Amino acid sequence: MTRQTSENMDTPRGLAFASTAYLMWGFLPLYMKALSHIPAAEIVTHRVIWSVPVAGALLIVLRRTKDLQAALKNPRMLGMACITAALISVNWGIYVWSIAVGRALDAALGYYINPLFSIALGALLLREPLSKAQLAAVALAAGAVVVLTLDAGRVPWVAVGLTLTWGFYAFFKKSLPTGPNQGFLLEALILLPPALGYFVYLTVTGAGSFGGSAFDTSMLLGCGVVTAVPLIVYANGAKLVRLSTIGILQYIAPTMIFLMAVLVFGEEFGQARMIAFPMIWAALVIYTVPMVQQMRKRPG
Repeated sequence: MTRQTSENMDTPRGLAFASTAYLMWGFLPLYMKALSHIPAAEIVTHRVIWSVPVAGALLIVLRRTKDLQAALKNPRMLGMACITAALISVNWGIYVWSIAVGRALDAALGYYINPLFSIALGALLLREPLSKAQLAAVALAAGAVVVLTLDAGRVPWVAVGLTLTWGFYAFFKKSLPTGPNQGFLLEALILLPPALGYFVYLTVTGAGSFGGSAFDTSMLLGCGVVTAVPLIVYANGAKLVRLSTIGILQYIAPTMIFLMAVLVFGEEFGQARMIAFPMIWAALVIYTVPMVQQMRKRPG
């Protein structure tokens, strides 16, 4: 009975955790913009390295290290974790690069499209039926990408890349039979050897920023906190709120990124984006409203 209640009701604690996670992700561009003079690959390296002690300390406090040990001994789980680790690292790289070079609007677009891509992915790979509203939403999102492609003469690869990597990451993450905190640390541990190797290379060749100025060093050290903490907070909050609530809260971060790109970073909101973004927003409304109505009709 308790489990059913927690899954079908929004708890104050769950709302606080989930909202905090999305707000932290919404402010993340400010942090990454401060590191825009450092190559994206080096920033991703430090996101991996310094996430390990943060996530590891949490598992020790929660006394869940045995779950991680079991995962490390399971070849199938390791294989799935290698896939999700590769996807999340590419996602981080695209995101960090897009903020650094003034493409935050494209990043926002990618994360707006993501839930619509996820339902399309479910239909294609899991044979999940799509309602007319979902079909219309997916079609509008695809149309928005076409508008931007025709205007720029090329596919908006930042938005598409973020959508694909995060969408497939979430898809494969469902097949990873371990808790979210353990799964994140497992992915970080898989990425740790190449990250350390690249860090040593940068240090030996003198091409790295770590250890240079106090500002760069402290900010790179902080990459572990700004990477691991929102994911951990989100993972714990998602268990305590309804799916429909998460469906609405997930728009907080891209909306903040969108506003930050235009109002703070001064990115140009041209005619094509004036057409594409309202198409995406309309698609999200079409997608979200029936989902919320359906969740409200369920008992409990």
